[in-house]
Amino acid sequence: MNKTMTTLNIPVPRRSESSRQEQWQEACSVFPIYLALAKQLEIEIPLTPAKRNLPEKLDLEIFGQVHEWLDSMDQRVMVHQLRHLLQMTALNASETGLRALIQRHLRKPDKSNVDRDKIDFLLVQYFALCAPAKIYHKQIELGDVAQVMQPVLGDVDPGPLAWCAPLEQMIEALRGLRGLREILKTNFIEQGRNVKERAGGMFYDPAALVAFIRFNFLLRRTLIELMHADLIAIRAELGQLQSAGVRIIDCHHFGLSATEPLTEICAIAEEWKQPFQKAYTESSVSQAFEKLLGLRTDVEQALEKALGKSGEVSPPPAVPQGAKPLSTATKPTVESTTSSVHTKVPERPATPPAAAPETVALLDFENCMEQIWEQLIATPPSRGRSMTTVKIGRARILLSSWEVTAFVTEDGPSAEDLRRAVVARVLVTAAMESAKETGNATSIDGAMNTARVEVTRLQERLDVAKKAKDTESAVNLGISTKRLLSVLDEAGKL
Repeated sequence: MNKTMTTLNIPVPRRSESSRQEQWQEACSVFPIYLALAKQLEIEIPLTPAKRNLPEKLDLEIFGQVHEWLDSMDQRVMVHQLRHLLQMTALNASETGLRALIQRHLRKPDKSNVDRDKIDFLLVQYFALCAPAKIYHKQIELGDVAQVMQPVLGDVDPGPLAWCAPLEQMIEALRGLRGLREILKTNFIEQGRNVKERAGGMFYDPAALVAFIRFNFLLRRTLIELMHADLIAIRAELGQLQSAGVRIIDCHHFGLSATEPLTEICAIAEEWKQPFQKAYTESSVSQAFEKLLGLRTDVEQALEKALGKSGEVSPPPAVPQGAKPLSTATKPTVESTTSSVHTKVPERPATPPAAAPETVALLDFENCMEQIWEQLIATPPSRGRSMTTVKIGRARILLSSWEVTAFVTEDGPSAEDLRRAVVARVLVTAAMESAKETGNATSIDGAMNTARVEVTRLQERLDVAKKAKDTESAVNLGISTKRLLSVLDEAGKL
């Protein structure tokens, strides 16, 4: 049965002096956002530059002028313009500003469809900003969303609403998708919009807002994960083409010529942007993803042609391509552990089975990093494979595509974070396998201590990625962190 609809408890300001101060504080919180919008859209700003830094204390002289201008801006600014501003600037990192902006729109007695769409967008932005790392990467539930949104929506019963069931059905379907081609066969963006359109005033039920926040966030996260998987495959295949000595490829599926320089296509793949900066519609997102899939088709066909001519593509060089980008752009230098691995790839004799437990016990962070790197370089992942196995001692560890990419085709802070997460997971897993084999658990404590340090570091890096709105890095770091935490939990039970 459908539960009783509740309403948001956002008080209408009273005409008292204390209420005016509250209104002024809200205006001070949202004013920088409206000021940036006006500059972006070249809209006249009534206040002189000297008066645009609003004082914390109520200024009755400009109180009315400020509020009239904010109201006029609400009428002129469209949701895609607001989306572009917040996703392209640091204003998106202000919890106070976002909360004030949401509550300003929720408080309106008569809300237009434009107001509704702004609220829909802003609520998801607030959740993405404020959700803690521990839930950012998991299969988020209604209760998780209600808890994060409490400062904006108040206490909300996270029980499901019957009329929001289509959203839940689409979320369930999202879990089974394995590629962009699959999601392009659905119309989830349009279906979600239809549910919102049919809701009318029920959309503002706090429980409904929680349901829409969850749906929108999980849909967008899935789109980014699938897009990233295709980008990883494209970049890996471009690396193989470079190793084969290919210089020109046919990119007509992508919309370019039949004689495109490989270096330019590598640069395009490196700089690919998420298709969410403009109007966020099914058509705009689908067009961007169709382009990406067209590029993958072109690169795959070029690789098949190269394989047909040469018999096989030459293996990557001994120095991993992670040390260099595919394009000619300069990237940050990775020091310490990573740089030592780049220059040191020793040959190791096969370890006799009886000596394996001792080898695991003596395995250190740098040694483990080198062994993983050697295996991935020696046997590059085959096309289309989403998981790759590495074997350290008696431990076998599955690596996701983005973790493999962090070792063999990418560099930079995010790639280093992923490499360290993998190494910590391998160390704990290898120590567990050694303990099960020998009954000696002395190596587990050291491995777990190392892993706990990495978890703390990863959670800090995840927060940085979230605040920077680097959703791809945040999603990947979140999943890798979750896997490390899972291995730590398992080790703690031994």
